[in-house]
Amino acid sequence: MSSHTKAARSESEPVVARLIHRWGFADERDFLLRVVQPGLVGLIDGTISSLAPIFAAAITSSSHTAFIVGLGVALGAGVSMGWSEAGSDTGEETGRGSAVVRGSITGGMTILGSIFHTLPFLISDLKKALIVAGAVVALELFAIAWIRYRFLHIAMRNSLVFVTVGGIISLAIGVGLGASG
Repeated sequence: MSSHTKAARSESEPVVARLIHRWGFADERDFLLRVVQPGLVGLIDGTISSLAPIFAAAITSSSHTAFIVGLGVALGAGVSMGWSEAGSDTGEETGRGSAVVRGSITGGMTILGSIFHTLPFLISDLKKALIVAGAVVALELFAIAWIRYRFLHIAMRNSLVFVTVGGIISLAIGVGLGASG
């Protein structure tokens, strides 16, 4: 391919597609299997599964306790999810890429999914921390819905409903446990 043809193709490709090629992936599907899917699994798990213990700790104890519980959940879940992803598929049969890379992506995104709504509990005023954490959770759920829309081509409305229902269920568990304690 001539440099002129490459330049023309490069200018006509969307930015994401150019980045995907530049990073060494064959196409968007390859990127989806090796990066987006393991990252999305971690992000969804980290965001949703951490809501119950963090909010239960906040309601029964203090902002500081919720922060410590959130850190423990984020780091423990990150290790667990990363280990699970790395051990579930070598990538040889499925073409999903390196198990270690996928495990690292899944674990890292699980930590990120948990940590963002843990950080507001650095605010000592529990009521303010809960409000900020709730807003952060809303942003996280929107980001997950957008990623599902962008890469999995799932309607934004359906994605928002999916992640919101999961978040509400986990949050309700945490609030219920916290209120009963």
